[in-house]
Amino acid sequence: MKIFSVTDMGRKRQVNQDYVFTSSERIGRLPNLFVVADGMGGHNAGDFASKFTVEAVVEFIKEMKEQDPKEILRTAIVKANESLNLKAKESAELEGMGTTLVVATINKDKLLVANVGDSRLYMLNDQITQITADHSLVAEMVRLGEIDKNIARIHPDKNIITRAIGVGPDVKIDFFEVNLKKGDSILMCSDGLTNMIEDEEIKFIIQNKKDIEEKGNELIRIANANGGQDNIAVIIIEPF
Repeated sequence: MKIFSVTDMGRKRQVNQDYVFTSSERIGRLPNLFVVADGMGGHNAGDFASKFTVEAVVEFIKEMKEQDPKEILRTAIVKANESLNLKAKESAELEGMGTTLVVATINKDKLLVANVGDSRLYMLNDQITQITADHSLVAEMVRLGEIDKNIARIHPDKNIITRAIGVGPDVKIDFFEVNLKKGDSILMCSDGLTNMIEDEEIKFIIQNKKDIEEKGNELIRIANANGGQDNIAVIIIEPF
């Protein structure tokens, strides 16, 4: 398994609110773990929210005796949401903070994904397929047929998310399971990447760069060249 991860400030932000975690080694009862979080909130609250949530998820997973991977992820995310929600009540500066969260684990040829918010996980082979569904206002509008995907990319409300970690006592989590095969690549990223680079260009970069680190750095470079309007988080995994 090959893994490359990176976050970048982008060209417009003063604080990096994106946070990533990767481990090809066992975490608790999971064989590996990959996480992307994109924080939101004033001052340093978004920065705090993403880091706190990712670290909480990892620690809860380490403590768990549950055997089923889906229940491990569900319980860890629910507990992390509760912890962040309580933390936000301790300080006025942290009030209203939250974060997106995409979590993945691979067991042999099975990929399990949990998602809250509009950060994404893609599968790439001869095609690029978005596995996660965005929890955002414009994504809902696209699903209802009110706007098309091209309009969604430039819509003034594109940053309004409809689900996040930490904004309430309860959280609704989407789960996805995918069969992996030789030649597949996995991309996890924040919207700082996908708002700056279209899916087909992402596919071209992943397919045409041989080295996994070169692929990740090129994604960051192009996102910044296209404007770098937000922080950028990237995890690339080549399972086989």
